[in-house]
Amino acid sequence: MAESLADTERKRIWGLNPNVFFLGVVSLLTDVSSEMIFTLVPFFLNNVLGAATTIVGLVGGISESTDAIFRIFSGRLSDRLRRRKLLAVLGYGLSTLAKPFMYLASTWGVVLAVRFADRVGKGIRTSPRDALVADSVSEEERGRGFGLHRAMDTLGAVLGLVIAAVIIYLVQGGGLELKLWTYQWLVLAGVIPAGLAVLVLIIFVRERRRPAPASASGSGVGASGVSGGFDKRFKVFLGIMAVFTLGNSSDFFVILRAQNLGAPLIHVVLMLVLLNITYSAVSLPAGMLSDKLGRRRVIILGWFIYGMVYLGFALTVSLPLIWLLFACYGVYYGIVEGVARAFVADLVAEERRGSAYGLYHGVVGLTLLPASLIAGWLWDVVNPAAPFFFGAGLALAAMLGLMALVKE
Repeated sequence: MAESLADTERKRIWGLNPNVFFLGVVSLLTDVSSEMIFTLVPFFLNNVLGAATTIVGLVGGISESTDAIFRIFSGRLSDRLRRRKLLAVLGYGLSTLAKPFMYLASTWGVVLAVRFADRVGKGIRTSPRDALVADSVSEEERGRGFGLHRAMDTLGAVLGLVIAAVIIYLVQGGGLELKLWTYQWLVLAGVIPAGLAVLVLIIFVRERRRPAPASASGSGVGASGVSGGFDKRFKVFLGIMAVFTLGNSSDFFVILRAQNLGAPLIHVVLMLVLLNITYSAVSLPAGMLSDKLGRRRVIILGWFIYGMVYLGFALTVSLPLIWLLFACYGVYYGIVEGVARAFVADLVAEERRGSAYGLYHGVVGLTLLPASLIAGWLWDVVNPAAPFFFGAGLALAAMLGLMALVKE
């Protein structure tokens, strides 16, 4: 991939284009904020507002699907405009403006509205941001670039959860359930890093100017339909991702499962810290490994670990084992999240990356709505273990599909 003179004049950071590092900083700060404010939403809904588990699934599913719809169109728009940064700034800015309203939330409908606005912002920014990362690295360092970005993103989650744990300890101490005033303190502290993230994006990230494609017919940009002009392997990969995600409901249920098994609130937060530490630690090595061994093999390994973790959540009654499961869940995330995004870039032409990331995130996000509704129904009607058996089964089906149907 050729770089502009402005790109080559900028000093590389950790051997990569500075855009990768600064987009990582933006994600780090945003995740500090989001983990403090939104990770405990299932507890806020269930413990403070008294909402049923099906409502928790509904809020999680609708917010993720909203995110997905906007990812589809923002990615395609960034291809047409050939401007990624503008949309990224708009998306991060909207999420930052929405977060303070969680302080005032008193019904699950208000929570849903705030989450809706936040996820619209995330939907607008994510595909253009991922395309910015892909545009800033060569094919040979693509796994490393996405691995570094995911590692920094997840380090932000670790920091946000550690700060949340400190606030919870100082405000309410121990106890199984979240208190209203504790959550309000989390919101007040969480809006600060969100604002800083927008400033870093505006000041330090520079977009490489990309020429317009030579012809619409040659590039596929002018193809009819959102998914027109893509390689068959990419479309099959999207179908397999939909199968996997149908069993991969909102992580709200993983959090509630820990509480269901008797873990105190502060322990659940620390379990999430452990999850994100392993996620962050594994992301960069997994990305580098995928550069050498191929993305498909690494993704299959990650899905296998996911299936074992979900079986563990279904079967265990041991609190110490829950800690191990959270750590392994972070390993799954570290292996798959960045590598799957690098795989998308491998499967499509550069001028269609924005649209491709929009479709990828769109399929994942839209499938999360039925996935979360199914999980909530299985939890309430069958038992709390049922959603995890279901997820493990679909993970196995997705592994077999990826091995049989998608070649690198």
